[in-house]
Amino acid sequence: MTIDSQKLRWVLGHFATGVTIITTKDIAGAPFGLTANAFTSLSLNPPLVLICVDKAAQCYSCFVESNVFTVNFLREDQEGISRRFATKGVDKFAGLNWHEGAYGAAILDDAIGYLECKIVQSYEGGDHTIIVGEVLNGLAGGGRPLLFFKGKYQRLPSM
Repeated sequence: MTIDSQKLRWVLGHFATGVTIITTKDIAGAPFGLTANAFTSLSLNPPLVLICVDKAAQCYSCFVESNVFTVNFLREDQEGISRRFATKGVDKFAGLNWHEGAYGAAILDDAIGYLECKIVQSYEGGDHTIIVGEVLNGLAGGGRPLLFFKGKYQRLPSM
Protein backbone atom coordinates (compact mmCIF):
# COMPACT_ATOMS: atom_id res chain seq x y z
CA MET A 1 0.00 0.00 0.00
CA THR A 2 1.36 3.43 -0.93
CA ILE A 3 0.77 6.75 0.75
CA ASP A 4 -2.15 8.89 -0.42
CA SER A 5 -1.01 11.93 -2.48
CA GLN A 6 -2.67 14.47 -0.14
CA LYS A 7 -0.98 12.97 2.90
CA LEU A 8 2.35 12.87 1.06
CA ARG A 9 2.00 16.57 0.17
CA TRP A 10 1.24 17.37 3.83
CA VAL A 11 4.21 15.36 5.15
CA LEU A 12 6.62 16.78 2.56
CA GLY A 13 5.41 20.26 3.48
CA HIS A 14 7.20 19.81 6.80
CA PHE A 15 10.55 19.92 5.01
CA ALA A 16 11.63 23.55 4.68
CA THR A 17 13.05 24.50 1.29
CA GLY A 18 14.43 27.53 -0.44
CA VAL A 19 12.44 29.00 -3.31
CA THR A 20 13.90 29.23 -6.80
CA ILE A 21 12.91 30.48 -10.20
CA ILE A 22 14.22 28.11 -12.83
CA THR A 23 14.55 29.74 -16.23
CA THR A 24 15.15 28.41 -19.69
CA LYS A 25 14.33 29.53 -23.24
CA ASP A 26 12.29 28.31 -26.15
CA ILE A 27 13.70 27.38 -29.53
CA ALA A 28 13.43 31.05 -30.68
CA GLY A 29 15.32 32.26 -27.60
CA ALA A 30 12.32 33.72 -25.69
CA PRO A 31 12.65 33.40 -21.90
CA PHE A 32 10.49 30.99 -19.90
CA GLY A 33 10.52 30.01 -16.27
CA LEU A 34 8.77 28.45 -13.31
CA THR A 35 8.83 28.51 -9.53
CA ALA A 36 10.37 25.42 -7.96
CA ASN A 37 11.58 24.12 -4.66
CA ALA A 38 12.46 20.74 -6.19
CA PHE A 39 16.14 21.63 -6.55
CA THR A 40 19.24 20.20 -4.91
CA SER A 41 22.97 19.92 -5.31
CA LEU A 42 24.06 16.52 -6.56
CA SER A 43 27.85 16.48 -6.93
CA LEU A 44 30.80 18.81 -6.46
CA ASN A 45 33.05 16.89 -8.84
CA PRO A 46 31.74 17.04 -11.49
CA PRO A 47 29.60 20.07 -10.50
CA LEU A 48 26.02 18.80 -10.82
CA VAL A 49 22.60 19.90 -9.58
CA LEU A 50 19.18 18.46 -10.20
CA ILE A 51 15.77 19.96 -10.72
CA CYS A 52 12.37 18.31 -11.08
CA VAL A 53 10.04 19.77 -13.71
CA ASP A 54 6.33 18.98 -13.89
CA LYS A 55 5.50 17.45 -17.25
CA ALA A 56 2.33 19.61 -17.32
CA ALA A 57 4.30 22.88 -16.95
CA GLN A 58 3.76 25.35 -19.79
CA CYS A 59 7.50 25.57 -20.41
CA TYR A 60 8.27 21.84 -20.05
CA SER A 61 9.24 21.41 -23.72
CA CYS A 62 11.56 24.44 -23.51
CA PHE A 63 13.93 22.54 -21.21
CA VAL A 64 14.25 19.75 -23.77
CA GLU A 65 14.61 22.15 -26.72
CA SER A 66 17.15 24.53 -25.15
CA ASN A 67 19.21 22.03 -23.15
CA VAL A 68 20.03 24.81 -20.61
CA PHE A 69 18.56 26.26 -17.44
CA THR A 70 19.41 28.76 -14.71
CA VAL A 71 18.44 28.32 -11.07
CA ASN A 72 17.78 31.73 -9.45
CA PHE A 73 17.66 31.79 -5.63
CA LEU A 74 14.99 34.19 -4.36
CA ARG A 75 15.36 36.78 -1.60
CA GLU A 76 12.87 36.90 1.26
CA ASP A 77 11.12 39.96 -0.26
CA GLN A 78 10.52 38.23 -3.63
CA GLU A 79 7.39 36.26 -2.76
CA GLY A 80 5.49 38.16 -5.47
CA ILE A 81 7.95 36.97 -8.11
CA SER A 82 7.58 33.41 -6.87
CA ARG A 83 3.79 33.64 -7.10
CA ARG A 84 3.98 35.17 -10.59
CA PHE A 85 6.17 32.35 -11.93
CA ALA A 86 3.80 29.80 -10.37
CA THR A 87 0.82 31.27 -12.27
CA LYS A 88 -0.15 30.02 -15.71
CA GLY A 89 -1.01 32.38 -18.53
CA VAL A 90 0.79 35.53 -17.34
CA ASP A 91 3.80 37.34 -18.80
CA LYS A 92 6.26 36.27 -16.12
CA PHE A 93 9.04 38.60 -17.24
CA ALA A 94 6.97 41.81 -17.62
CA GLY A 95 8.54 44.61 -15.56
CA LEU A 96 11.13 42.25 -14.08
CA ASN A 97 14.82 43.17 -13.94
CA TRP A 98 16.71 40.36 -15.66
CA HIS A 99 19.34 39.73 -18.27
CA GLU A 100 20.27 36.85 -20.53
CA GLY A 101 23.02 34.71 -19.06
CA ALA A 102 26.05 33.46 -20.94
CA TYR A 103 24.17 30.28 -21.91
CA GLY A 104 20.88 31.93 -22.90
CA ALA A 105 18.61 31.44 -19.88
CA ALA A 106 17.39 34.43 -17.86
CA ILE A 107 19.20 35.59 -14.74
CA LEU A 108 17.06 37.59 -12.31
CA ASP A 109 19.06 40.70 -11.41
CA ASP A 110 17.80 40.88 -7.82
CA ALA A 111 18.16 37.20 -6.86
CA ILE A 112 20.62 36.34 -4.09
CA GLY A 113 22.38 33.89 -6.34
CA TYR A 114 22.17 31.82 -9.50
CA LEU A 115 23.62 28.76 -11.23
CA GLU A 116 23.81 28.46 -15.02
CA CYS A 117 23.59 24.85 -16.17
CA LYS A 118 23.52 22.64 -19.23
CA ILE A 119 21.37 19.53 -19.17
CA VAL A 120 23.43 16.34 -19.09
CA GLN A 121 20.81 13.73 -18.16
CA SER A 122 17.06 13.33 -17.69
CA TYR A 123 15.11 10.64 -15.88
CA GLU A 124 11.44 9.79 -15.68
CA GLY A 125 9.98 10.57 -12.27
CA GLY A 126 6.22 10.00 -12.30
CA ASP A 127 4.48 13.27 -13.23
CA HIS A 128 7.84 15.07 -13.26
CA THR A 129 11.12 14.72 -15.13
CA ILE A 130 14.30 14.73 -13.07
CA ILE A 131 16.82 16.88 -14.91
CA VAL A 132 20.52 16.79 -14.05
CA GLY A 133 22.46 19.90 -14.95
CA GLU A 134 26.18 20.48 -15.11
CA VAL A 135 26.93 23.82 -13.45
CA LEU A 136 28.82 26.05 -15.88
CA ASN A 137 28.73 29.32 -13.95
CA GLY A 138 27.36 30.72 -10.72
CA LEU A 139 27.28 33.76 -8.50
CA ALA A 140 26.04 34.52 -4.98
CA GLY A 141 25.42 37.87 -3.36
CA GLY A 142 23.92 39.28 -0.21
CA GLY A 143 20.42 38.94 1.11
CA ARG A 144 18.23 36.57 3.05
CA PRO A 145 16.47 33.62 1.36
CA LEU A 146 12.78 33.14 0.74
CA LEU A 147 11.69 29.86 2.32
CA PHE A 148 8.69 27.56 1.93
CA PHE A 149 7.39 25.51 4.88
CA LYS A 150 4.01 23.91 5.65
CA GLY A 151 2.49 25.30 2.46
CA LYS A 152 3.42 28.92 3.22
CA TYR A 153 6.20 31.33 2.44
CA GLN A 154 8.47 31.86 5.43
CA ARG A 155 11.41 34.02 6.46
CA LEU A 156 14.34 33.33 8.69
CA PRO A 157 13.92 34.85 12.14
CA SER A 158 15.98 37.95 12.89
CA MET A 159 19.23 37.18 14.63
